[in-house]
Amino acid sequence: MPKTKVAIEERFIIKFIENGGKFLYSESYNELNENLGLILKENSWTNDDILITKNKIKSNYKLPNSLKINQNKSKCFITDCENLIADDGSILISSNQIEENSLSDFPENLIVISDTTKFKNNIGEGLTEIKSKSKKIPSNITTIKNFHISKEKDFLSYGTNAKNLYLILLEKGTI
Repeated sequence: MPKTKVAIEERFIIKFIENGGKFLYSESYNELNENLGLILKENSWTNDDILITKNKIKSNYKLPNSLKINQNKSKCFITDCENLIADDGSILISSNQIEENSLSDFPENLIVISDTTKFKNNIGEGLTEIKSKSKKIPSNITTIKNFHISKEKDFLSYGTNAKNLYLILLEKGTI
């Protein structure tokens, strides 16, 4: 009997959670904002603890105006992403999200907001989409794939920046 192929969304979510990520699904912008509020409350973060580097994230996902672009002593970075990679549960980002900074320049807590159109089977598909949709290909393209924060560094985690990572996924087509 042939193996049933698991849907791309399910493959991503399984790998993402195995990597230590925390996943929240939202069917509407209201639910997205509720989920964001729950994350902030769970961690006792205030709006002053949040770093958002791009105002478009607030408008694209209808986030509250009370969230300000703040870079001083932030505890949490909120961003979007280029793609969600199903093969390894990683998140593809670029200079569109982190400019020319390294991930290590950002707080160890990261909230990524994305939608269901961002799923790709592998990094090759993600890179192809970036190339096809951009007149100018962004720089600093990388993946976030190690979400376990560990004081001990081993050979396999060398060069990675572990983050306490939340993903809030919005069902595309939501009003």
